[in-house]
Amino acid sequence: MPSLVLAVNPGATSTKLALYEDDQLISSETLLHDPGYLAPHHHVIDQLPLRLSAVRSWLQTQLDRRAARVGFNRLAGIAARGGLLHPIPSGTYTVDEAMLKDLRDPETRQHASNLGALIAAELSSEYVVDAYCVDPVSVDEMDDLARVSGLPELERRSLGHALSMKAVARQAAAELGRPYAELNLVVVHLGSGISVAAHRMGRMVDVNNANDQGPFSPERVGTLPLTGLLKLCASQPIERLRHRFWGGGGLMAHLGTNDGREVERRIAEGDDRALLVFRAMAYQVAKEIGAMVAVLGTAPDAIVITGGLAHSERFVRWLAERVSFLGRVIVYPGEEEMRALALGVLRVLRGEELPKSYATERDRLASWKAG
Repeated sequence: MPSLVLAVNPGATSTKLALYEDDQLISSETLLHDPGYLAPHHHVIDQLPLRLSAVRSWLQTQLDRRAARVGFNRLAGIAARGGLLHPIPSGTYTVDEAMLKDLRDPETRQHASNLGALIAAELSSEYVVDAYCVDPVSVDEMDDLARVSGLPELERRSLGHALSMKAVARQAAAELGRPYAELNLVVVHLGSGISVAAHRMGRMVDVNNANDQGPFSPERVGTLPLTGLLKLCASQPIERLRHRFWGGGGLMAHLGTNDGREVERRIAEGDDRALLVFRAMAYQVAKEIGAMVAVLGTAPDAIVITGGLAHSERFVRWLAERVSFLGRVIVYPGEEEMRALALGVLRVLRGEELPKSYATERDRLASWKAG
C-alpha cells in the first residue's frame, strides 16, 4: 500500500499544501488568504481557525477524489513546516504537546511557519494519523566556536533555511555516491533571505543567520557597516528600521523590487545600477562561501546551490566564477521544501530514521549549551 503524506507550509499570506504518494507529488495548491482578514490579528496564532478551515476543505476534497479514482484515501502521515521553536538538532520530530505549547507561547517570535505544526496537530486528530515537523528553521548544530560574537551578551544564533539545505545536501550526497554523514559541503539557499552553511560530516556546524548577517538578499540587509548602522538607529524609529531590514532591504532597498527576473530584465536593457547591485549580491554570497570553506578547514566535496534565485543562470555563473576553484559546484534550482517535508516523514515511515522528541532534544541542547 503506498504512503500518502500531506505537507503543510504556511507563509505570510498563503498556505502551501502538497499531497505525496510515496515520493511522487500527486496534488498541490497554494491557498491565498485575504490580507484584510489577516491584518487585524496581532498574534499569528489567531489566524489558525481560518487557515485550518481552508486546509481541511482542500484536503478532504483531494482525498474524496482519490477514493473515487483508486479506492484508496488513507493518510499515512502529515508533514509540517517547523516554526520558530527552541534550538534543536536536525531531524523529523513528532508533533507533541511540548512543541505545541512552545508555538502557542506569546513570547515566541511571531511567524507564519509557527502555524504549521498547529494545523498538523488538528488534522492528525481528525484523520487518526501522526503529525511531524521536519528540520525547522531553529535547527542548531553549530560548533561552540561559531556561537561567539564580539559581545558576550550577543551570541550568534543558528537560524537558516535548514529544511531546504538539509534536503539538497542529501540529494548531493546521492549524486556523489557517498553518505551525507561522510561529506564536507557548503550549502547555499538563495531565497528572499540567503543562507550559507558549512556541513561537516552530516552536521550544519556554522551558518549565517539570514536575518542578522551575511550577504544582502532580495529582501534583507545582511551584514551592515556598524558605525553607519548606529547612526541610522539613532535617527529613525525602530519599527521603520525593522521593516527595512527584514523585508525592505537588499534588492528592494536598492532597486525597488525583490524579483530577480525583473532585475535581469533591467540588466538586459542596459541598467548599470541593476547590474552593479546584482553583481554585488553575488560577490557577497561568494565571500560567505569562502568563509564557510575556511570553517571546514578543507576543500569541500561540493558547493551546493539551491533556492529560487538559483534559476538565474547569470547569478549562478557569477558565483561559480569566484568559487569553483574551491570545489565542485552542484546546482539544484528552485525551492523543494514541500518535497523535503514529505521525504522527512517518509524516512520515518520506512524505518530509515527514528522520529525525535522535541522536548527531549530541546532540553538536552539547552543543558549542553548551559554547561
